[in-house]
Parts: sequence; C-alpha cells; structure tokens
Amino acid sequence: MFILFHEKEQLVPITVWLPSVDDLDEMCLRQALNLSNLPFAFKHIALMPDTHSGYGMPIGGVLASSKAIIPNAVGVDIGCGMSFVQTNVPASLLRDISTPQGSLAQGLVGQIMRDVPQGFEHHQKRQQSEFLDRFPVRKLYHYGRDKLPTLDEAYVQLGTLGGGNHFIELQEDEQGYLGIMVHTGSRNVGFKVANYFNRLAKELNLKTGSEIPPEYDLAYLPLGTKEAAGYIEWMNFALEFARHNREQIMGRVQAIVFEGLKRYAGIKDIQISKEVNAHHNYAAKEHHFGKDVWVHRKGAIRARQGELGIIPGAMGSYSFIVEGLGNRESFHSASHGAGRVMGRKEAVRQFDVQEVLADFKAKRVVLGKRRKADTAEEYYKAYKNIEDVMALQIDLVRPILKVKTVAVVKG
Repeated sequence: MFILFHEKEQLVPITVWLPSVDDLDEMCLRQALNLSNLPFAFKHIALMPDTHSGYGMPIGGVLASSKAIIPNAVGVDIGCGMSFVQTNVPASLLRDISTPQGSLAQGLVGQIMRDVPQGFEHHQKRQQSEFLDRFPVRKLYHYGRDKLPTLDEAYVQLGTLGGGNHFIELQEDEQGYLGIMVHTGSRNVGFKVANYFNRLAKELNLKTGSEIPPEYDLAYLPLGTKEAAGYIEWMNFALEFARHNREQIMGRVQAIVFEGLKRYAGIKDIQISKEVNAHHNYAAKEHHFGKDVWVHRKGAIRARQGELGIIPGAMGSYSFIVEGLGNRESFHSASHGAGRVMGRKEAVRQFDVQEVLADFKAKRVVLGKRRKADTAEEYYKAYKNIEDVMALQIDLVRPILKVKTVAVVKG
C-alpha cells in the first residue's frame, strides 16, 4: 500500500493498495487525481488492488462525501454484484457422470442457457416477484416517467444474466465440494436510472456553474436537493432489483443442478451453506472517521469486520469467499475481482479464440456461450492474477473459501 499526496496538486490524499504508483495505468491515475480534487471528497480516496480506469471514476475506487452524490461514481450497472452458495455434493460428479448431452456439467450448462436469458435477451412473460408487486412505483415516477424504467420492463428482466464479464459458474472448492456463483446486476433497469440522473447532474452543474471540469465526467447532485433524493430512491430500487435478480437466477440454477444430480446421480439430500449476495457498485450512507458520509463503491465490496463477501477471479481461474477485516483506511472496502490489465478489444487482438477454447478444454472447464468469437475478451490472461490481488489486501479481507471453475455460462 502507498499514499499519493501532493499538497499543491490535491485536496485529499489517495490511498492505493498496490506496491507503487507505477502499477497504476495512466488513465486510472488521472481519474484518481480528479477524485482527489473534488471539493466535497472526504478524508481520502481509496483504490483497491484490482483498480483500473473506468468512466469518470476508476473501477476499484472508493469515494466518501457528506455533501454530494455522484451517479458516475456508482456506474451504469447499479447493484452489480455476486451471489454464492456452497453444497455438500462432490463436484467431481459433474465431470464423471455421463448424460445424453455429454458430461453432467455439459448437460447442466445447456439447460441453464435455455432457462436463463443472457445478454440482450429477456423473458417473454412477466416473472413472479413479490418485491416488484409491492413496490410503490408511483412514488418515483414523477422524476421522469419517459426516461426511467417501467415495472413492465423490470418484470421481464428479472432473472436474466448480463453480458460482458457477467457469469454463472459451477465451482469446486479445495475439499472437492460443489458451489454455485452468479455475477450480474440491475440490467437495463439500472442502466436507465444511471444515465437519467447523470444527465440531470450535468444539466444542474452547468446551470449552477460547477467548479468541477466537465471532462472529469463526475457530475454531482448536492445532498439535500430533490434531485439527489430522487437518485437515492431510484438507486435503492435498482439495488434491490439487482439483489432479487441474482436470487432469481440462483434459485433457477439450483433447481437445474439439483434435478440433474437427482436424476443422474441419485442424490436427493443436498444441503447448502455459506450463502452470500452482495453488491459491488453502489453508494450507501455510512459512518466513517466520526462522520456520516455517503460512500461510493465502484467495483469494490464492503468488507466490515466479519462481513462475508465474494472476490471472483477471471473466467477459468480461482475465486474467493472472504471475511472482511473492517479496515478503516479503505472505508471498510476491498476489491471486487481481479481487475483488467487490458481492454476487451486488446484481449481479442492478443489471444486467438481457438487457443483460448483449447486452454479451457485442457483445464476441463465447460464453457457455455452463444457467441464464441469474443471469448478472448474475458480470458483470464486479460486480467490481473487473482492470487496477486489477494496478497495485496491481506489487511482488508481474510479468505475463508477458495473455489475454481468447473463450468461457466457467459452472457
């Protein structure tokens, strides 16, 4: 860890969980310096070891403020996060048992892909949801009915997997037991909320003559205004939608996996444990350094003392279930994953798709993906080594479970 602070160039320091400033890419450093010059930034900026450049704010960045909330410091996928369950079933059964579709893992992946819409897909019918049924939608719609998501959209997007780096994985822990992990967010629901309020923030900042340069892409909403209150309400709706989205997917995947194990392995008594469902793109009101502040985490998990979290590696590598250590300097935060070392286009140029697929086959990883041509975008070599990232945050989290990919469905 190091601290970057030039008193004449920054308003607050930047605390970085990396060995040196040379480990920050140029754009990430520039964005972090921009954050450190926000007049409402509180105490310091924190960058996790998976940090890299994003839109406006670095991924893996943590910003606290008592005076403003910044839509772009949360991001367009509000509530993006992870869920996980561990079972008492040997993961080896997925590789060793044969079905008409190939191995049991291959059969399960095929069924998951048929039952869980991915990417730009959504359900054709409204999904059952007590959360959406009871949501007081009229309370929110006066902010911008034509530009914000409708409940009709939410009902058909619930239980769908996002594209890009989102995934459903069947995993094996170090004792050989099967786990299930889901990575997805609030889909187009959160995207619409983020874009609407980011545009609104830009308009308000222009009207009031904000001192923050537009090129920072960090338009803000002053706390205490109706616009900030509106964003917080809609953000919280998107956060709950994202949480329920992961619950719906996890429930469906469990049903598919448990039915497959019952049918082909005769296993009926399946127990689950270590259930986790947590966001890594959000803002929340918390108490730090003696003050109530809004903590923005963009690609960072909350890691309070004893709090469970998930830090996934890239597709085909390891992931970790962790317990937070409550480090005050990180605002009780930790990394949300491995962090990219190259963009998606660069990864496609660097890695031949056939070599990537051959690597997964050699590792006995079953890949479920409709479009194989862009598989290299999410190749684990396009990311930092997750073991290195974990070693850099031993003061933030304690690993309690290490799992590897057995099968993965990508959006």
